[in-house]
Amino acid sequence: MRLFEYEAKEAFRQAGLPLPPSGIATTPDEAAKVARELACPVVVKAQVLTGGRGKAGGIKFAKNPAETKTKAAEILKMTIHGHPVQRVLVEKRLDIQQEIYVGITIDRDRRRPVVICSTMGGVDIEQVADEHPEKIARFWTDPVLGLRDFEARQIAKNAGFEGRAMLHVAGFLLRLWQVFIKNDAELTEINPLIVTKDGTYIAADARLNVDDNSLFRHKALAERLSKGISEQTELEQRAQEHGMTYVELQGNIGIIGNGAGLVMATMDAVKYYGGSPANFLDVGGGATHDRMRNALEIVISHPDVEAVFINILGGITRCDEMARGIVDAQKTLPRQVPIVIRMIGTREKEGAEILEAANIPFLNSMDAAAKRVVEHSKEGVK
Repeated sequence: MRLFEYEAKEAFRQAGLPLPPSGIATTPDEAAKVARELACPVVVKAQVLTGGRGKAGGIKFAKNPAETKTKAAEILKMTIHGHPVQRVLVEKRLDIQQEIYVGITIDRDRRRPVVICSTMGGVDIEQVADEHPEKIARFWTDPVLGLRDFEARQIAKNAGFEGRAMLHVAGFLLRLWQVFIKNDAELTEINPLIVTKDGTYIAADARLNVDDNSLFRHKALAERLSKGISEQTELEQRAQEHGMTYVELQGNIGIIGNGAGLVMATMDAVKYYGGSPANFLDVGGGATHDRMRNALEIVISHPDVEAVFINILGGITRCDEMARGIVDAQKTLPRQVPIVIRMIGTREKEGAEILEAANIPFLNSMDAAAKRVVEHSKEGVK
């Protein structure tokens, strides 16, 4: 579960991490009020549960309350990567001398937390890793002993810090570790950790992702999730309500399958033949025709989808049930796009008869179906 920046900063504040003075606002007038109270130039930040808000125009600078009101009004009208902006964080603009990256996440290969530090903050750490791997220091902590003082200092030193700077950065790493453990985090980071021109170290940004499996220990977060306030898009929430796993991606080919492994293999096949998946959607084992109908309606509701690949391997799931769902959905779909179906397994013959009666073609080969759907996606909607 991903927290909003202002929520993450509250967790940071409880751990003693220094933060810029700030206030949350849901209207332009509230934003202007916060700016008046801060009495300084401010930065207005969209609070959305997705990355890339700066590139999308969701972070703006303002010199005074009047300008803050204008900037907040602009941001509050935005939708960033499918997430409408409902609140903004207004905080003091910092006089930046240096930007640093510090973070902690789970290394699933080594089955332990990894602490990461770099002198190159303010940009995606993945970009730094690709272009300047020598600028990143990593340390895998003992999950029982945790991060110890001398280890934090060694990480900072390995990243290139010396003297008092090394001690400051090590201190941030140790407090960030407290946040990580207390909140059952999968990821927490400060990017950037700012050094101001007067030598003050401040966490200018905050990111905190909590392990969903630990939400029974975090009642407030569990309650927020139950109200539908999450990083999920509207379509992802709709799918969850129908008991399906759906993740939006950036392509134009809708993907529906039964079983996570089959859906992943379907996506791989589409990519192999030059296509780009628009989503991951698993209807699950033993899915009914209603679930298939809902799945198809959800996938086609995404405006970027220009073709759909339905891949059914009937085991517990019955092909005739899936076929009925597809036929029913065709009658009520918001728009028509090419649909390619590959269907084999339990009650395959009965499913084929249902599709043939509705003049809906299908294939037995996943490779052939993947090739065909990619061809349709490149032709576009006719």
